[in-house]
Order: sequence, then C-alpha cells, then structure tokens
Amino acid sequence: IREFRPDIVDTHTAKAGTLGRLAAWWCGVPAVHTFHGHVFHGYFSPMKTRVFVAIERWLARQTACLIAVSEAVRRDVLAAGVGTATRFEVVSLGLDLAPFEQAEQHRGALRRDLGLPADVPLIGIVARLVPIKQHELFLDVAARLVALGSPAHLVIVGDGECRAEVERGIAARNLGQRVHLVGWRSDLPVIYADCDVVLLTSKNEGSPVALIEAHAAACPVVATRVGGVPDVVVEGETGWLCDDGDVEGLAAATARLLSND
Repeated sequence: IREFRPDIVDTHTAKAGTLGRLAAWWCGVPAVHTFHGHVFHGYFSPMKTRVFVAIERWLARQTACLIAVSEAVRRDVLAAGVGTATRFEVVSLGLDLAPFEQAEQHRGALRRDLGLPADVPLIGIVARLVPIKQHELFLDVAARLVALGSPAHLVIVGDGECRAEVERGIAARNLGQRVHLVGWRSDLPVIYADCDVVLLTSKNEGSPVALIEAHAAACPVVATRVGGVPDVVVEGETGWLCDDGDVEGLAAATARLLSND
C-alpha cells in the first residue's frame, strides 16, 4: 500500500478485512469493507464472538464505507454495534444467472450420472462442507423423509473440512443407498436441472447464492429461516422456510413440494 499508494483499499471476509483495513489505516489510505455475511452467530463460542465483535466495532470506525450484500446482513451488523447507518450501504450480489435460466436443457444428465431412473425424486444441497452449513441437519431431514416412505434420493454438492464427518453421518443413518456425495462441481446448471427441491440447512447466511441460482433454474427451495435467506425466498411462491433445527418442518415442507407437480 505504501509503495503504490492506492486511492482505496477494498476488503472482503473477516480475516482479510481485518488485515487489509489495519494496513490501510496504518498507511493513511481510505478503506471500504464488504460484509458478505458475518461471524457473529453460529461460528464461535460466546467469548470468541464478543472478541470478534469488539474488533469489528473498532475497525468500522476506521472504515470509510461499509457494504452489506443484503438488508438482513446490514441489520445484523448494525444490531451488533458495528458501524453506523450513515456509513452503511447495501449492494446486492451481481451474478451471471443466464446459464441457470437455461438449465432445463440439461434435464436428465445428473440422474444418468448417478444411475437413477428418470422418475425418482431428487433433492439437492449445494454448499461447502463446513460447520455453518449444518449438513448434519440435512441428513436428519433425509432420514426423516426415508422414514416417511419417500422414494427420494439426495445429492450433496460441495467439499470441505467436514467431508469425513458427513460421510460418517450418512453411514450412521443408513443412507448410503439414498445420499450421493458428488464433491465440487463446476456444472451447477446440470445439478439444478435435475433437482426437484433444493435444501439449504445453514445456521447463518448472508445472501445465499445457491438459492438464487436455484430460483433462476426454476427449482423450488426449502431452507432455514436465517440471515439473508428470507430476503431471497418468497414463502409459498418460490419455496418454504423453517426454523433452524426444525427437522420435522423441513421434511414436511420438502415432502409437500415433492407431492405438488
């Protein structure tokens, strides 16, 4: 920063936002920081969370402008005492959704890859395999659907630090024949084309890209009512929301969508 003297330092994510803004402050350069979400809920213990909130409050006072990707994220950050309303702007995510709007042309490809008949209901989750996404809740919902007699199969798209834990969870619930763990995929329109329902079971979200993509692909969703999810999902029109941890509610909402052509 001292060497080439930028007019603005633009930071994203918690760690980079801390390091980048400290460096900008030290060098006397204005900084802009974007909250894609926040770590004030669901990530750390109460004590660690208080420490991170205190750091963010101090950093906000040294930041020329704060940006949130949704109104919900802005509300949450302000409610934590981070920043001021006059210094906060909301800038929605800019996504190229055209490939998802054409997803229908790929219908059947994923089922063929998984060796599934064309008429088997398919439920998907597209998310990093990390604690905040709560794949254990997704697996609990899957087990409940199986117990209710649903013939649905489920596909988990993504990878991450919790992969081994997810694999153990699949085995522990005897879901090995029903749940397909496919890892990272770059062909997401192919995924959404065959999903009858997309589930998202996160404990916290900023602006959920997976649900936006699912909407663009005309795929209904069921998700936990957390963070910026209600800003994306119109209940009863594009999907259903349930409280975090509500296995019965999430399973019932998913079964309702599967039964409604």
